[in-house]
Amino acid sequence: MENSNQTSTDFILLGLFPSSRVGLLLFILIVLIFLMALFGNLSMILLILLDTHLHTPMYFLLSQLSLMDLNYISTIAPKMASNFLLGNKSPSLGVGFFFLTLAGAEDLLLASMAYDRYVAICFPLHYPIHMSKRACVLMIAGSWVMGSINSCAHTAYALHIPYCHSRAIDHFCDVPAMLILACIDTRVYEYTVFVSTTLFLMLPFIGIAYSYGRVLLAVHRMHSAEGRKKAYSTCSTHLTVVTFYSAPFAYTYLCPRSLRSPTEDKFLAVFYTILTPMLNPIIYSLRNKEVMGALRRMNHRILSVKM
Repeated sequence: MENSNQTSTDFILLGLFPSSRVGLLLFILIVLIFLMALFGNLSMILLILLDTHLHTPMYFLLSQLSLMDLNYISTIAPKMASNFLLGNKSPSLGVGFFFLTLAGAEDLLLASMAYDRYVAICFPLHYPIHMSKRACVLMIAGSWVMGSINSCAHTAYALHIPYCHSRAIDHFCDVPAMLILACIDTRVYEYTVFVSTTLFLMLPFIGIAYSYGRVLLAVHRMHSAEGRKKAYSTCSTHLTVVTFYSAPFAYTYLCPRSLRSPTEDKFLAVFYTILTPMLNPIIYSLRNKEVMGALRRMNHRILSVKM
């Protein structure tokens, strides 16, 4: 048994890609997905910033989601590339801290976006009051602050528990991956992970489901067929994003370790760190007429300048 006083800097990061031709193909695929996510989220941020038609609370929150996704994938993917290309096997707790911060903040931001649609459709006359610019800023700031507090607590614990088993981490410095290596009973801490996941994932998800349940009931009373269609599209789009994001996290953090395999953990890690940030801008752009209209206006402006 290794010395239990070893620090976290003694970890070895195995990475996601095997040292083979298959690993190279997977690495190239991840790089392509990373570039698509980078382009998609940057495009959404710039489009919302430059098009005055999108200067509304809904799109302000959406731009923050793209910013979080951009930070998300930029935090994880370069570390994966460094691990594969340069053989840098040393994990970064800074990356782990930022990852947990973004995970908690994005859950809360998605709940804020659901609240925005709930108020807009169910209480349209009160919308300017409840979703003022100040309210939006407070929601976003609150998401970041609460995510940071949660991340600080988990990172502090990870720094102080002794590790005396094999110190190889399969993908990156995530809480479930590190708990496996601890040489003390971590059941009490696992309960706190369960509570934290419930507060930052399940409660927001329940709130989102409740909000859209109320929205769909309100939609039935609309006289405008176009209004009903737009509301249904908004709800289905947001629920698709929330499901893509929440389901892998729920399985990873709430499912007992004995029921998960390292391969499953790797796949889910890729899904919520790489695939979801790529899919979000695609889903929100292709299924949103206002965003598509803004894209056409932007293309027209660019072509006009060139001519």
